Amino acid sequence: MNPQLHPQPPTDDAPARDLSELYRADSLHIRCFIYISFVLLALGGVFGTLQALDKMQVDLYRFLPGNLQLYYMGLTAHGVVLALLFTGTFIIGFLSLAVVHGLRRPLADRGLAWATLAVAVTGTVALLITIFRNQATVLFTFYAPLKAHPGFYAGLVLVALATWMAALNAWLTWRAWKREHPRERTPLMALAALCTWAMWFLASLGLAVALLVYLLPWSLGDKAQVNHLLTRALFWFTGHPLVYFWLLPAYLSWYTMLPAQVGGRLFSESLARLVFLLFVVLATPTGLHHMFVDPGVAHGFKVLHGIMTYAVIFPSLVTAFTVVASVEEGARRRGGRGYIMWLLALPWLSNPSVAGQLLAMLIFATGGITGLINSSLNMNLIVHNTLWVVGHLHTQVAGAVTLTFMAVSYWLVPLLSGRELWGRKWAVFQVWSWFFGIAIMARGMHWMGLASAPRRTFLTYAPYAERFGEWHWGGVLTAAGGVIMFVSGGVFLFIMLRTIFGRRLAEPVTVPEAQPLMEPGPMPRWLDRISPWFALGLALSTAAWLPSLWRMAAEYPTMPGFRLW
Repeated sequence: MNPQLHPQPPTDDAPARDLSELYRADSLHIRCFIYISFVLLALGGVFGTLQALDKMQVDLYRFLPGNLQLYYMGLTAHGVVLALLFTGTFIIGFLSLAVVHGLRRPLADRGLAWATLAVAVTGTVALLITIFRNQATVLFTFYAPLKAHPGFYAGLVLVALATWMAALNAWLTWRAWKREHPRERTPLMALAALCTWAMWFLASLGLAVALLVYLLPWSLGDKAQVNHLLTRALFWFTGHPLVYFWLLPAYLSWYTMLPAQVGGRLFSESLARLVFLLFVVLATPTGLHHMFVDPGVAHGFKVLHGIMTYAVIFPSLVTAFTVVASVEEGARRRGGRGYIMWLLALPWLSNPSVAGQLLAMLIFATGGITGLINSSLNMNLIVHNTLWVVGHLHTQVAGAVTLTFMAVSYWLVPLLSGRELWGRKWAVFQVWSWFFGIAIMARGMHWMGLASAPRRTFLTYAPYAERFGEWHWGGVLTAAGGVIMFVSGGVFLFIMLRTIFGRRLAEPVTVPEAQPLMEPGPMPRWLDRISPWFALGLALSTAAWLPSLWRMAAEYPTMPGFRLW
């Protein structure tokens, strides 16, 4: 017989004033993370637009001053700033709020929270300085033997450390709550945040080993040579689960907040818990499908990781069913009817937060389909190292993740700042324009990828680009979508700026929190405990990764570093 936990007494009836006081205790440092993420979004977005225009063979880099004219430095900045820094800072802030609201208590250690901010800012500054001084043009993946300045690797270490510190604070907060509520199950919102941190801690071990054991000592001169295949594999130990680190905060909003925003209820809390717990197990043993074309990796382990990549699709399929069912229930309560027409009852044109998240889910679905192609060994050989892969990545991080973060910001910033959202109609325009921009840009990238256009290439000056006429219209779509996203991003940042310095709220804002469709009652303990799932994930990751990593470390040759810029 499974031990069972009893549901937590409902807390959504707590007075708004009391909840506002609860948020205020941690509001300042959370706001710092969120606002810093907006600055990073602006910085990375500028270089992203230049990258998109290059696919149409339009070079605007030449109009920039100094080092900013360098294409591959800009490409490095775009990837590192958006994929690591923007997402990381927003996630720390958002998950901190989710823990605070879910457990109805401030973070356990305020000093640790501020130290986390200091470490994150220091790491971010170190990365930006080395990149823009043209000392770290090693791209987002920083593959050896390309050799960056030690400050670049040290900055990565600090940013990763900041995420671990935020995870520790979340765990300490949960431990304090659990001591007071020993027989109550962890609220879903807090459990989702804790699962995200548990998954990320396991996944980021590869990055930690690569940086601390190999790349940082190598850049400092303590090691003359580096095992470039091993460090590449260690990057992908973390690199593919990084996608789920981006996605799970979006899932948290889709499951625990969006149903309430449309007037509905969560279809199944048990399924929601299972989804987040499955990601702890399945996210990490997947990364070798990024190395299908690499020599030195045993074919059997490539196949294993390909299979595991298909396995991790299962919780996303469950998410598609559960979240859509929850949204449908809300739409029908709003008067929606029919098999399809209930969709029209949703606030597509009146609520930017809801519309943005619904549109993000549509983009995410297309990205999931293209991801299946990437993880299939024979089809991967066709699209590997082409713009197809870039198109897939952008549907995930620029589509599902960034659009969800923008949509969440439309209630999150008023909550944290105590200011009224400025320009609701402009916000609706912004989420729709971002949706169309990413859809057009990704379509162009997929088109060019199928026509074998290479990624990570300055196509404006590639002497062979003119010979491939089928690249032209794909490049036009990529550039057009990038420009639309640039405009949409500017509108978003303007709205945020006007909101932060705008009128005070007439009424307090609270975090939307969906209640279950049916009260689940007592629940098996295994749906409330992360540690067994973490142990299973660790065992599975060890079996999937350790033999290959051991063989690379023992047999593969090392080589000196190069600076090719």
